[in-house]
Amino acid sequence: MKEKEIIRVEGLEKVYRVGEQQVRALDGVDLSVLENEYVAIMGPSGSGKSTMMNILGCLDVPTAGSYFLNGEDVLKMEGELAGVRNREIGFVFQSFNLLPRYTALENVALPLMYAGCTPRERETRAREALRKVGLEDREAHLPNQLSGGQRQRVAIARAIVNHPSIILADEPTGNLDSKTSYEIMSLLDEIHACGNTVILVTHEDDIAQYAHRIITLKDGKIFSDKRIKNICQ
Repeated sequence: MKEKEIIRVEGLEKVYRVGEQQVRALDGVDLSVLENEYVAIMGPSGSGKSTMMNILGCLDVPTAGSYFLNGEDVLKMEGELAGVRNREIGFVFQSFNLLPRYTALENVALPLMYAGCTPRERETRAREALRKVGLEDREAHLPNQLSGGQRQRVAIARAIVNHPSIILADEPTGNLDSKTSYEIMSLLDEIHACGNTVILVTHEDDIAQYAHRIITLKDGKIFSDKRIKNICQ
């Protein structure tokens, strides 16, 4: 059976104006990601990896080039990008991005509210997502009552609650100790095993090794694109 292409970008460019200067964050990037791939994007500061993540996550649009998500031209859906993000993509951030006055359950349920689910459905699905990340006993806790690892688990539950096809994780272990980092990466392994495409931005070599493919950016271009040993696992 032919593998399905879930992401394709062609000639992707992103130029920012800083004063009178132009900064080329992405410079003609071509990239294809298949369904259920596990990809790590690496690169030094200023390499373009965060810009790439923002464009893939429909949080930003390129200056030039094209982006196809599940065969649809994203740049022709500008008025629908919020809906595309909510439906197709789950985000996991380094800083967790949880609302401080919302409980774990309420934080996880937020994407479902934007999707128009009923209160009962939101509660049921949010509880199930928390169960999947091992936090069913923490649903009434506020973020400041949770450890860093628990907060990241809540963020992962929020990312998967809408059953998106793609999980984008931007430095998901950046604020965590080593032991907790490995626990979070094991959880992302489980999510990938359930069929999600996972795209991970990291500057840590040991974290990148969880992926099946490592793409390195340098000066806004793809410097290397390597598949590693566990691609078939």
